[in-house]
Amino acid sequence: MVRSDNLTGALLMMASMAAFTLNDTMMKMLAGEIPLFQLLFLRGVITSVLVALVAWRMNALTLRLPKRDLKFIGLRTVAEIGAAYFFLTALFNMPLANVTAILQALPLTITLTAALVFKEPIGWRRLLAILTGFIGVLLIVRPGAEGFNSYSLYTLAAVAFVTLRDLSTRKLSRETPSMLVTLATSVAVMVVFGLASLPREWVAMDLRAGALTFGASFMIIGGYLFSVMVMRVGEISFVAPFRYTGLIWALVLGWLAFGEWPDPITLLGAAIVVGSGMFMLYREAQLGLATRRAQRFRGQRER
Repeated sequence: MVRSDNLTGALLMMASMAAFTLNDTMMKMLAGEIPLFQLLFLRGVITSVLVALVAWRMNALTLRLPKRDLKFIGLRTVAEIGAAYFFLTALFNMPLANVTAILQALPLTITLTAALVFKEPIGWRRLLAILTGFIGVLLIVRPGAEGFNSYSLYTLAAVAFVTLRDLSTRKLSRETPSMLVTLATSVAVMVVFGLASLPREWVAMDLRAGALTFGASFMIIGGYLFSVMVMRVGEISFVAPFRYTGLIWALVLGWLAFGEWPDPITLLGAAIVVGSGMFMLYREAQLGLATRRAQRFRGQRER
């Protein structure tokens, strides 16, 4: 059977989400055993070495970058450091599926921030979808409710930092290799958390902890590579919805590894967030189709 570009893109997106969620699972399995800063530093060392090898193989190691890109790489790096700290702190103190469900709001926050900061057009339907999605997030977080976990706020902070990271990435020139940006970010995370770990006592790691740390590093690189590859095949409007398979992975792995299962209200909130994102992707596909039809019509009239 011949595999289409769209099917290839969908498989790559699902592989990327699986890799990222497996990384999260392995990191969470080390919670309480290894200090966070030590863990981030060690993962950063392994990740940086492996990413450097991949970047070298892809001929992406270059210092000839557009000057305007340097500030966006710097901003992206700061955002990645903040996202890593807040996300993993939340992950160590919350169910995996709950953290992942809140992260599904990213397409909504990125669209809204792009409209506010970059003045990108946003119609009333997409604005309504964003507001509906945020209602879903509130159902997951439930501030003030019994059993409210304040670390939910850490997840929201991570969403804010990831939004800043992705919007900074969008401002980069095409001449800047993706793997070089990934390498710069990985090295920066390694250095910052390495310095932060110095005043703290390190913990000796056994074979299990070492294997989980290496596995998490390997998985996060897989997630990075697959996420880069997915942007080069297929139609974004077709491929993007498969991002939400990460929530399925989080539900399954959270149940298998930690015996966690979200309550019905959390699942309802997650469904609202995912549904809002799916509607936005559908609207984007419809608008893109209408634009292409209008361009073809104009081309036919000019002939």
